[in-house]
Amino acid sequence: MKERRFPDSFLWGGATSAHQYEGGITDGTRGLSVPDMMSGGSRTEPRYITDTILPECYYPSHQAVDFYHRYKEDIALYGEMGFKVFRMSINWARLFPTGEEQSPSKDGIEFYHNVFAECKKYQIEPLVTLSHYEMPYALAKKYKGWSSRKVIPIFLHYCETVFREYREEVRYWLTFNELNILLMGVYGNINGGGILPPGEKVAVGTAVKVDESWDDPQLRYQAVHHQLLASAEAVKMAHRINPQNQVGCMLLGRVAYPYTCKPEDALKAQEVMRKANYYCGDVQVRGSYPSFSKRLWREEGVQIEVTEEDEKILKEGTVDFVSFSYYSSTTATNDPNVPIASGNMMRGPGNPYLKTSQWGWTIDPEGLRWYMNELYDRYQKPLFIVENGLGAEDKLEKDGKIHDDYRIDYMWKHICAMMDAIEDGVEVMGYTVWGCTDLVSASTGEMQKRYGMIYVDKNNDGTGSLDRYRKDSFYWYQEVIRTSAANILNDGE
Repeated sequence: MKERRFPDSFLWGGATSAHQYEGGITDGTRGLSVPDMMSGGSRTEPRYITDTILPECYYPSHQAVDFYHRYKEDIALYGEMGFKVFRMSINWARLFPTGEEQSPSKDGIEFYHNVFAECKKYQIEPLVTLSHYEMPYALAKKYKGWSSRKVIPIFLHYCETVFREYREEVRYWLTFNELNILLMGVYGNINGGGILPPGEKVAVGTAVKVDESWDDPQLRYQAVHHQLLASAEAVKMAHRINPQNQVGCMLLGRVAYPYTCKPEDALKAQEVMRKANYYCGDVQVRGSYPSFSKRLWREEGVQIEVTEEDEKILKEGTVDFVSFSYYSSTTATNDPNVPIASGNMMRGPGNPYLKTSQWGWTIDPEGLRWYMNELYDRYQKPLFIVENGLGAEDKLEKDGKIHDDYRIDYMWKHICAMMDAIEDGVEVMGYTVWGCTDLVSASTGEMQKRYGMIYVDKNNDGTGSLDRYRKDSFYWYQEVIRTSAANILNDGE
């Protein structure tokens, strides 16, 4: 029997974002970004977004886990693990503090040159996200974020700077992280759209539970359109500046099964899949809005400003590959009496056939295979799984070890499902584990929910040494990369 293994060209690695990982808010001329105004929280305590830095609030992104000062240490650990690729984001406000400067900050430019040079030392390819929720706060305040068309040329000026400056160092790019999150309610307003709530101190809740009273679907949908235009223009620009560039979209992968076999529930699941995945995916991959968009706009009560020139731009700026995050799946029903599962970020009823994480997220590796087949059949573009991982409470033992067999089990089953999808005929570029080093949770701002294969000594309140420790999963993933996963695909362990 032929040995099962991933191709030698497969890009194994890990993923982070600047606002959850980088820190260094007071270093250089860096400006404030939207996440810098969000206080810490937990599973039970809401976060707040403030219009000024309040002394009584703790802001997790200000230090995060201090990659800014520890990038050499961290990248050396990635090299030790055998990473082929490291997904990261550039903090827009580190280069353009208010977003509207004509020239970038020299210290910001130099920092990322240093990071990329360190990656090269270990033969690690950077995969760079241009916008991972890090809009400069000044733009959010002045323009209501991406709801204004005026932000598009400002963003493109930043993109051109980055593409030219790092032309020889980066060839894999993503435009917007989880652009489709704006279609999923108010939480996406702040993170995805830079659309700020009213008031000086407004609770933004946990993963998805937020104050719905200030949501404006018209602003959200218009913001999505402006980001889609900006993404298309950025793709064209990247190809023009360096034909070697490969640019992908990035979707929050949402798998929805019918809650029952009622036809109404099957239609509801289809509706969820279309809105959550294909609305943005079709524009970025196919170059135009899908057939169901007009009905969706009508039902949402919005009127999107789409010009003939917009349609031309979208058609010309399609992506080279499709990347996505996948953590869990959900169900969908038309029955209003079925309760929403507690802690489920996908906002659907529970699935009795699946186990859940400590945070209530379903664990569904078969759903990854199903989703990959769906995406590839629809788009016929290479796929890249750029976020997948398990958030859990890890215990640092007295001997400095962290035994995270539960994370190994999660990764093992998802990697096997990914291999099954490849054997189904899906073309896959790579796989990056989310947050390869422990980092701040984007939804709750806590450290207790850990994803990394590298433990960071930091607590929810910001205390801790920031020292790094290798978890058991570190050594396990190291062997997976070394053997191209043959060790788990053929031995079953």
